[in-house]
Amino acid sequence: MNASQTKTGLLFGSFNPVHIGHLIIAEFILSHAALDEIWFVVSPQNPLKEIDTLAIAEQRLEMVKLAVAKDLRFRVCEIEFSMPTPSYTIHTLMLLSQKYARRDFTLIIGTDGLADFHRWKDYRLILEKYNLLVYPRFPVKKTLYDDHPSVMHISAPNIEISSSYIRQHLKEKKDVRYMMPEAVYQYILEKKLYGC
Repeated sequence: MNASQTKTGLLFGSFNPVHIGHLIIAEFILSHAALDEIWFVVSPQNPLKEIDTLAIAEQRLEMVKLAVAKDLRFRVCEIEFSMPTPSYTIHTLMLLSQKYARRDFTLIIGTDGLADFHRWKDYRLILEKYNLLVYPRFPVKKTLYDDHPSVMHISAPNIEISSSYIRQHLKEKKDVRYMMPEAVYQYILEKKLYGC
């Protein structure tokens, strides 16, 4: 890596919806890891997720934009919106590396993602070409990749809020306003997302 490259963390997700847990993790990692920025990479269709539970991709993208609008350390990346679906992380990483040669990209994933890493397309190539920064998310057993030289664990707070929890509460007409930025909550109400 060239010293002039900007160290950029990539936090991939469906963000269905984005919530304070995502932002807390991103802020913690930015403060405790050697990164200059974090990009929220919104995935229109994750190949490992059920498509029928997803809000419209453009709405999820807009919610992430609302969530990070006031923080210049965060950026929304919509590169996967111009790529074939479903989105494969290796394709996105390689395209980003081609497009932004002056950036050194690190993939940020939860421990649950690392446990499923063998299911990712070309996961060995990801480990060969990119660093992974792993934060705690749900208790998982030790994986084959914990001690890989490309994998670094960070003891970030274990945030137990999840998008599925929020969706269920919205469907049940329960109040979740403090689980996400106010602008995101108002957007969900305005668009009547998730059965609210």
